[in-house]
Amino acid sequence: MNSTPITILFACRQNAGRSQIAAAIARSLAPHHVTVLSAGTEPASEAHPEAVAVLREIGLEPTSEPSKLDPADVKASDWVITMGCGESCPIFPGTRYEDWPIDDPAHQPIDEVRRIRDDIRIRVEDLLERALATA
Repeated sequence: MNSTPITILFACRQNAGRSQIAAAIARSLAPHHVTVLSAGTEPASEAHPEAVAVLREIGLEPTSEPSKLDPADVKASDWVITMGCGESCPIFPGTRYEDWPIDDPAHQPIDEVRRIRDDIRIRVEDLLERALATA
């Protein structure tokens, strides 16, 4: 297995729901040489309670408080994943960008948030497989 360092940044505007779920799942699945970041351009004061609840159901927690998107983190990332929330990130050569059309879990019924979490997990698994294959 190739162990070239890889950095993945998940970004959504508030960094309180989708990107927090994606980052927690990615960190739980990624090998040690993969760094996972999450951030947003307008970070909330805390992660959405719905996101925290569905992560706890699978034994995970958000790994950080919502944080401000830093262009230096975007530049340092190999992959930047926006979460269908209209987030925009600076574009740097050599960085791969994807936008995942994922519903906002904020204020949704718990069954809907579970569906969103499970969709994100499938996407994260696919991303990690592709990222590790191309590193």
